[in-house]
Amino acid sequence: MNSFDISKIKNVHFIGIGGIGMSALARLLVHEGKKVSGSDRTITPITCGLEALGIVFNKEQVKKNITNDIELVVYTEAMSKDQEEMVAARTLDVPMMSYFEALGLIANEYYLIAVAGAHGKTTTTAMLIDVLEEAGLDPTAIVGSLRLSACDAQAGSKTGSNFRPGKSKYFIVEACEYKRDFLSLEPDILVITNLEYEHVDYYKNLADVQDAFKTLSKKVPEGGVIIANLGDDNVTPCIEGVNVKVIDYAKFVDPLLSLKVPGLHNQMNAAAARAAAEYLGIKPLSIRKALENFAGTWRRFEYKDEVNGAKIYDDYAHHPTEIRAAIAGARELYPDKKLTVVFQSHTYSRTHELFDDFVIELAKADRILLVPIYAAREENVSGVSHHKLAEAIKKTNSNVQTLDSFDEIVIELKNTISDKDVVIVMGAGDITKVTERYLTKGLLS
Repeated sequence: MNSFDISKIKNVHFIGIGGIGMSALARLLVHEGKKVSGSDRTITPITCGLEALGIVFNKEQVKKNITNDIELVVYTEAMSKDQEEMVAARTLDVPMMSYFEALGLIANEYYLIAVAGAHGKTTTTAMLIDVLEEAGLDPTAIVGSLRLSACDAQAGSKTGSNFRPGKSKYFIVEACEYKRDFLSLEPDILVITNLEYEHVDYYKNLADVQDAFKTLSKKVPEGGVIIANLGDDNVTPCIEGVNVKVIDYAKFVDPLLSLKVPGLHNQMNAAAARAAAEYLGIKPLSIRKALENFAGTWRRFEYKDEVNGAKIYDDYAHHPTEIRAAIAGARELYPDKKLTVVFQSHTYSRTHELFDDFVIELAKADRILLVPIYAAREENVSGVSHHKLAEAIKKTNSNVQTLDSFDEIVIELKNTISDKDVVIVMGAGDITKVTERYLTKGLLS
């Protein structure tokens, strides 16, 4: 696909346009003057925002969506190859590429800053966008969430955006390692936040993950730079033998930096952003101002509302390390409150492979409410369940219960929480509906 000239394409269709990355890329192409259409099975605030931009949105993912004037189809990795629109595009000989293939064709034409890592890449990416914005460098950017400080002027959104249109040479992108997708990118600056065994349905082990990151590291050109924590033993094998400059971002931790987002992990994210910014020659005062004003991103310890006097947060954490960070951040902010975690594990394979770690980290909450595992793309071949997770947690923390629906969660919270509580609704699946749908409709109050 490297010879494909996307700049000459006028009409693009997205299969799975409601995804956070897909929708951002769709916004970028609209910004470039292209006609964009797309399909997804669910209507969300994101798809409504796309429609407000003039994008033709189809809730039905059927072959008639692929019309004769479409010149390119971009699809999400989660889409089956025999999906109706995919089959129709092949029948009509319409060029097709994945999200990251399309993103690479566009982003690689810029001075590309890619933020990769197991955890913290969304926050670090958003921090970098804010820093370059504050410095007047006007970057184009795609982030895997919604920047809460960014009002999307294109769609009149007050909830932020996953895309920032810029006019400079700089492009900032969050680089996901799933299925080695980030290898479509050719970054001039590569930030590696950290590294762990993740995406267990694809990678065989930690060494397999490290191999993918090492391949990405070797794509950084002469004159480029890699920014990583050299004290992280999981990361160092990924940058051994590279022929570019390597900067240790751990040296950029600023104990005097006052962040609005809590937790040591966010101090490390800020250090990575600061290291990249200083490499670009941005003045320290601009960096500090942007970081101290950083408002966070959607579903990253995002404050939602107060119910019965209890603070309610929504968080994307779906890996044991992320759960640990979210709980630690809550303890930092509310040391005297009782912490309730409402958790939906994401994929059977991750739950099975990291089962013991999930038990350890979840048990650190004062109270744990578990709902059925979000299957995503998987079948349950291991027999793991939220009930088994609860049984294991009970060995160290008896205050855990299983609930089988979001309605049950709402009723349980409504009847039990008070101003002595803090609640984190946590997970990467549809658990966010508990706050986005129920809370906003006032069903908890």
